[in-house]
Amino acid sequence: MKGVLLAGGTGSRLRPITHTGPKQLVPVANKPVIQYAIEDLREAGITEIGVILGNKGRDEIQSFLGDGSDLGVEITYIVQGRPLGLAHAVGCAESFVGDDDFVVYLGDNMLKRGIVDVVESFQGGEFDAGIALQEVDNPTQFGIAAVGEAGRVTRLVEKPDDPPSNLALIGIYVFTPSIFDAIEEIEPSWRGELEITDAIQYLLDDGGAIDSQVVEGWWKDTGKPEDVLEANRLVLEDLDAKRAGSIEDGAKVEGRVDLAESATIESGSVVRGPVSIDKNTTIKAGTYVGPYTAVGVDTTIANAHIENSVVVGNTEITTSGRIIDSLIGRGAAINSAEGRLPEGRRLIIGENSQLEL
Repeated sequence: MKGVLLAGGTGSRLRPITHTGPKQLVPVANKPVIQYAIEDLREAGITEIGVILGNKGRDEIQSFLGDGSDLGVEITYIVQGRPLGLAHAVGCAESFVGDDDFVVYLGDNMLKRGIVDVVESFQGGEFDAGIALQEVDNPTQFGIAAVGEAGRVTRLVEKPDDPPSNLALIGIYVFTPSIFDAIEEIEPSWRGELEITDAIQYLLDDGGAIDSQVVEGWWKDTGKPEDVLEANRLVLEDLDAKRAGSIEDGAKVEGRVDLAESATIESGSVVRGPVSIDKNTTIKAGTYVGPYTAVGVDTTIANAHIENSVVVGNTEITTSGRIIDSLIGRGAAINSAEGRLPEGRRLIIGENSQLEL
């Protein structure tokens, strides 16, 4: 079985963070989102992975993943070009997949318990496709599956006014090569895109058997800033903390704190976990880093109070103000304006930024 990882989205809901890089490389607990997907595929025994790239961010993704060997997999890159829907992206992988069954994994998805159960359920029967589902509170906002006996799907409906269930498709699919014939037969939706739900429904209408597996634990689509922060909280909840860096006498470090080898927590600072602090980062005196915060590489924080936030990296924070629930992009500088005249906030704000002052 092979894997197809979709990494061609533009990340419009994560702007301005994604103005300078692809959404799949936004870090959660100091690890890019796409790496979690690779690790899930590898855990399920899938090591041949085709990564579908769009027009944006392809160089950065290829630079990070390389040939996959550092992550224990073998990666083939496939360029989709202009995004024409999930089914179109899957169709681009036909020559890579060949005659093998394969898993499709959306590159900005995160699952607490991975995809092993989804793959094993599909392999345990004679199915044309398998889908991962999760119960949601607002089924009118999702693609929804009607499921019959033994988990077999009977119907798929995209964002229904009258949902047949509360079981939402979460962006994990298992297919046989028959899906490529289905993609050839469907028409673009009202959005002008080839929808993967339409392709699966075509298989159903043609007499195909579709398996489903309701995933256990949490699932997050990290497409918006609040989703990244929530995913960061969820991952840090299960943090395997290793204090490999330097903690000076007089620093107060409590709870689960994962400290990279070249990171430093200086005397006079307080770090209260769960917290992840990446390489070459310094937490200076007078700083409080509170729970559910991830601080990226090459960052300095001095005299600040920060909690429940993600600092992507290459950042300087010297403000004495309190920073909470924030996603701070790479290369940002947040400095104190105290004592400067005229008094007031001095801002350089990018397109689609959001501020609460």
